[in-house]
Amino acid sequence: MKKLLKVIPILVAALVLSACSSSSDDNASSQAASCEPGNLATVESGVLTIATGEPAYYPWVIDDKPESGEGFEAAVAYAVAQELGYDQAAVKWVRTSFDAAIAPGPKTFDFNLQQYSITDERKQVVDFSSAYYKSNQAIVSFKGSKIDGVTTLQGLKDAGAKLGAAVSTTSLDVIESQLGLKASVFNDNAAGVTALKNKQIDGLVVDLPTAFYLSAVEVPKGIIVGQIDGSDAGDQGFGLLLSKDNPNTSCVTKAVDAIRDNGTLQAIIDKWLTASAGAPVLK
Repeated sequence: MKKLLKVIPILVAALVLSACSSSSDDNASSQAASCEPGNLATVESGVLTIATGEPAYYPWVIDDKPESGEGFEAAVAYAVAQELGYDQAAVKWVRTSFDAAIAPGPKTFDFNLQQYSITDERKQVVDFSSAYYKSNQAIVSFKGSKIDGVTTLQGLKDAGAKLGAAVSTTSLDVIESQLGLKASVFNDNAAGVTALKNKQIDGLVVDLPTAFYLSAVEVPKGIIVGQIDGSDAGDQGFGLLLSKDNPNTSCVTKAVDAIRDNGTLQAIIDKWLTASAGAPVLK
């Protein structure tokens, strides 16, 4: 009887360990399977719904047609979709404003990409994938403005520069925190461009690739005064935005990491964003 009493606890322990191991293995297997094609908890079964802005600008999206796959973010979106197991026919595009997508609450998309900088504050209400791009901020102006020819950050202050940026953006943070200037705040970049055209502001702060487009296409006699070196310091980069505690976040992050590791992401950057190398740096 004493021997039997000694053996029973050992058997029980073995059974408990076996059950825990089996449960752990099942969980790991379940997590691995959840990222397989067709297993994502998408807003529409069998379809990957991706959102972008209205409108979506070059070089992020060409001719405001993300479904073409032309432009940096359109190409990234399809590369991520393919990694997740969705071909181009299984991708659906929807449009949102910048602020509406980043607000708390349910979403009409599986992920959204319109240059959302990953910040700890935003992480309180939405999820992000790992970063797919980092960019300095730049100042767009026009020939003959009071900041045309300025080559230093101090020169902006000396000129009494009136700079604008879209609400809730890293660009706005750069004006107020890094440059120490009072900013003119707009609902979006389009409103800021209108103010710049009307000479209500001297310059509009945007990410560098957008600055190349605005200066070349949108702003008459547009120029890039310069980029603000290190304005991505502390910035975690652009991430794909998902609803808070989204069950797909880890899978989307794995997809972003995969296209970064296999060189696909760098090839997309080289194709669509190489022009950014020519902007002067404001010291």
